[in-house]
Amino acid sequence: MYATENVQNEERFQFARHKISSALAHADSQPFSFRKRQLKKNDVVIGLADTTLWKDYIPDTLLKTLKAEAYILYKKDEQSPLFILGKDESGLLYGCEEALQHDLYANQVVSRQNSPEMVLRGTCIGLQKTAYLPGRDVYEYPYTEELFPWFYDKALWLDYLDMLLENRFNTLYLWNGHPFSSLVKLKDYPYAVEVDDATFAKNEEMYRFLTTEANKRGIWIIQMFYNIILPKPFAEKHGLKTQERNRTITPLIADYTRQSITAFVEKYPNVGLLITLGEAMEGVGQDDIDWFTKTILPGVKDGLRRLGSTTEPPIILRAHDTDAPAVMKEALPIYKNLYTMAKYNGEALTTYTPRGKWAALHQDLGKIGTVHIQNVHILANLEPFRYAAPDFIQQSVRAMHDVHLSNGIHIYPQASYWDWPYAADSIADGKLLQLERDWMWYKAWARYAWKVSYSKAEEQEYWTSTLADYYGITRPDAASLLAALNEVGEISPKILRRFGITDGNRQTSSLGMLMTQLINPYRYGLFTLLYESEAPEGEMIIDYAEKEQQNLPHQGETPLQVANEIVGHAQRAQTLVKDIALGTKHPEELKRLLHDIKIHEALANHYSFKVKAAIQLLPYKYTKDVASLRAALPDLEQSVSAYRTLADLTKDTYRYANSMQTKQRKIPMRGVDASFKHWTEMLPVFETELANFRQSIDSLSQRTTIVEQAQKTLAVAEVDFLDDVKLTSLKKGAQLYADQELVVTHLPEELVGLQAVMVDAAKQKQEGTLLRFKSSAPVKVLVGYYNSADKGFAPKPVLEIDASANDYGQAETKVRNALRVQYMPMVDVHSYSFPAGNNELKLPKGEAVILGFVSDHELQHPYNADVDNQGDDVDDLFGYYKETKL
Repeated sequence: MYATENVQNEERFQFARHKISSALAHADSQPFSFRKRQLKKNDVVIGLADTTLWKDYIPDTLLKTLKAEAYILYKKDEQSPLFILGKDESGLLYGCEEALQHDLYANQVVSRQNSPEMVLRGTCIGLQKTAYLPGRDVYEYPYTEELFPWFYDKALWLDYLDMLLENRFNTLYLWNGHPFSSLVKLKDYPYAVEVDDATFAKNEEMYRFLTTEANKRGIWIIQMFYNIILPKPFAEKHGLKTQERNRTITPLIADYTRQSITAFVEKYPNVGLLITLGEAMEGVGQDDIDWFTKTILPGVKDGLRRLGSTTEPPIILRAHDTDAPAVMKEALPIYKNLYTMAKYNGEALTTYTPRGKWAALHQDLGKIGTVHIQNVHILANLEPFRYAAPDFIQQSVRAMHDVHLSNGIHIYPQASYWDWPYAADSIADGKLLQLERDWMWYKAWARYAWKVSYSKAEEQEYWTSTLADYYGITRPDAASLLAALNEVGEISPKILRRFGITDGNRQTSSLGMLMTQLINPYRYGLFTLLYESEAPEGEMIIDYAEKEQQNLPHQGETPLQVANEIVGHAQRAQTLVKDIALGTKHPEELKRLLHDIKIHEALANHYSFKVKAAIQLLPYKYTKDVASLRAALPDLEQSVSAYRTLADLTKDTYRYANSMQTKQRKIPMRGVDASFKHWTEMLPVFETELANFRQSIDSLSQRTTIVEQAQKTLAVAEVDFLDDVKLTSLKKGAQLYADQELVVTHLPEELVGLQAVMVDAAKQKQEGTLLRFKSSAPVKVLVGYYNSADKGFAPKPVLEIDASANDYGQAETKVRNALRVQYMPMVDVHSYSFPAGNNELKLPKGEAVILGFVSDHELQHPYNADVDNQGDDVDDLFGYYKETKL
C-alpha cells in the first residue's frame, strides 16, 4: 500500500513503489487510506513521514527530528504490517532498499530511524580520454559516439545508477572541459556547436535519459566545466585560442559563455553546475571573481528567468587555483544555492591526518555556512591496482568531518579515470569494467559518507560478511582477506607522502622513481604541499640525510621508518592471504585481487631498498667519501631485482600503470606519446641507472670527485621584436628592470652575453608580461622566475594547478639556482620553446625576468648552476638513459 500525501517528486516516489510491489509476489499495489484501517500481517505500507498523518501507526520518537533523506522502518511485532516512511522521496527510496535487503523483515520486528551524515555523497565520471585529440588541448573532447561509445549505452548507465542507489550516493558529476558545445545551440553563435545534427540529437536524448533515470534514484546530475575553454570552431572563427591561461577576457568571450550557460539551465533546469575557475584562466585574482559573478551566475539567472522559475540549481565552486573564500564572499549576495569543493589529498590518497595550510583552506570554506565538499581526486598514487582498505577510508572520512569541516564527498574512480569505463587490467576476453572491479571502493566511501562512527567490531563483522558473500569464501578466509586489504591500503599512501615529488598526476608512483628524484626532489619541481599538508609531520629523504650528517634528532615520520613499514605491511598481507582458496563466486576477480597483493609486495620491496640506498649515498654530498656510494650499491641492486619481479608480475596482467598518457606526466619519466607507461618500459631505465652508478663508483675509485660536464656558453638566437623592446647584455651588474635600479649580482658563465629584455616591474604586477617576436628558426625564451611565493612575483608554471603549464616545455626548471638580482630571491630559469615565425610569450601577473633567446636545441637537460655555492647535487652519478639525464 502507498500513501501519496505530501509527495512532490512523483517519479522518484513511483520508482520506490515499483520496487516494493515487484518484490511482493501477486500483490496488488493500492492506495493507503488513513480512515480505513484494514491492515494485515504481510502488508507493506510506504509513504512520506508526517507527525500528524502517521501518529496512530508509528511511535512519536521515530517521527520527530527527521533530517533530509532520513527513513523509518517500523514493524511493531511479527503480526503487524511493515511501514516504510521517508522524510522525502529519497529517504523513502533508501528505506525501501534496506527493507528489500532484509526480505521486508518477514517474521521480524524492526523499529529504526536512519539518516545520512554527509549532505552530498557523489561519484564522478570524466568525458575525457587518455590522450589529446589532434589539434586540441587538454580537456577538449566533444560528446560523440566515436570518442565515448559508452556514453550512449543505456544499459551500462542503468547498471551504474543502480550501483549508486544501492550505495546511497545522491550526486553524479560529469567532468568535461566545455560540454555546452555538445549540448546546446545558440542563435547568436550557431557555429559554436562541435557535433553534427545527428549526434546533437543523440546527446539530447541521452542527457534527458540520464537525468530522468538519475532523478528516479535520488541522484542529482552535476555538470562540471573548466574556465575559460572555448569550442574549437568558435575559437577558429574569431582568431582565438581554445585555451589561454593569461588571456584578456573580452565581451565576446563573456557573452558566448553567458549565453551557453543560460541555454543549458533553460534546457536542463534540474542539473547542477560544478565550476573550475582556475587552471584554464589565470588563478587567484579579480578576474576569477568577475568571471564568476558577472558571467557565470548571471548566465544561470538568465536561464531561470526564461523558465519563469525561482528555484536555483545547485552551483559548486571548486577551490582549485582560485581564492575560493574571496569568490564566495562576492557571490553569496547574488546567488544562495552555492557549495564549495576542494581536493582532499590533492590528486592522490596519502593520509587521514591532514594538516597545514591546505587544511586551513578547507576549514575556512567549511566555516562559510554553505556545504563544503571533499574531492577525492584522480588517485594517481593508487592506480592501476585495486584499493579496498576500509580502515584507511573510514579514518579519511572522519578527518573530512573533524579536520576539514566538510559535509559532502565527491569520489573519483579508484583508477583509470581517463579510460572510463575500463580498468587497466589485461584480461583474455577483452577489458574489465571499473564498475565490476572496484565495487568495494565505492561501497566503502559510501558507507562512511552515510555514517562514519561505526566501531571496529561493527566494521570487522560488516566487511567480513560482505567479502564472504561476494566471493563465496569462508568467514575465516574473508577475515584474513580484510586484514590483508587494510595492510596493503597503507603502502601506496606512505610511499608518496614520504618519498614523492607531487600529489599530482604528473607522477605515477606505482612505476617507481629515479634515484635523483629521491635525493634531489627540487630538480623535479617538488610540490611542498605534499609534505606540509598531506602527510603526517616528518622528514623528506634529503632532510633525514642532512640530520644524520649533523647528528641532529629526527622528527615525526622518517623515510627509513616508512621504508621498513611498507615492507612489513606487504609481508603481513601476503602471509594473511597465502592459504585463501578461491570461492564459489567471482573466482577470477578474487584471483586478480590476490595477485595485486603480491604486486604490492614487489612494489614495497623496490621502494624500500631504493630509499635505503638513497640514505646511504647522500653522505657523499658532504664528505666526498666513495665508501658511502659503495655502501649504497647492494640496496640499489636489490631494488632493481625487486623491480624485475614487479615487471614480471605486471607484464601480462596490466595494460598500463597510468591512465593519463600525455605530456603532462613527468615522473618517473616523461610520458610523451604514451611512452613509459608500463613497468616493462621502466625496467631498462632502472637497470641503466644501476649500471651508470657502478661505473661512477669505479671511476671515482681512481679519482676523488665527480668530473662534472662543463656547461658551454649558450648559442644566442636572433629574433625580431614586434613591439618596442629595450635589451641589455646579461652580465654581473646588468640592470634587468626599466623601472628599478636593481642589478644582477650572481650568474653562471654560460648565461653571460645573452640579450635580456628589460621589463617594467610595476606593469608586470598589474598586467602580466606580453612579448611579441618573430624568428627564422625555432627558439627558446629563457624566463627567470623568483623562488618566492609572494604575490608580487609571477608564479612558476605548475602542472598541479595549470594543465597548460607545459605547452611550451616550460614546466621543468632548466637551470636551478641560476641567477641573483640585488635584494631579490634566487632565480630559476624555465625555457619556453617556440617554432619559427611570429610568436607571443605571455607570462602571468607578477615580476619575472626575460634573460634572452637561445637556439631551441640548447638546454636539453636540466642542471644546477649553484651560483650561491650551496653544494653539489651529485646528480651526475647516474648518467643518462639514451637522451634523458637520470
